[in-house]
Amino acid sequence: MNEASHHSARKPLLTRIIRFYLDGFREMTVGRWLWGIILVKLFILFFVFKLFFFPDILKRDYDNDTERAAAVRNTLLDRQHTTTQP
Repeated sequence: MNEASHHSARKPLLTRIIRFYLDGFREMTVGRWLWGIILVKLFILFFVFKLFFFPDILKRDYDNDTERAAAVRNTLLDRQHTTTQP
């Protein structure tokens, strides 16, 4: 087989990279448990913590989106004004 025909038979780089990772994930045994633990930890960090430790203050303090937008705008402008003063 010559070089030109061998090169045309190769799959694109992106396809080879994807196939490499898919084959690796299929062959994992311990790694699946580790990925499961990682996913559970991410769920806890982003979902559970958000629910219990980061309440929606804007929704609690303001009735509609217009009031919320005005509050955010005023807060940003106040911060900018206080940081630029000597």
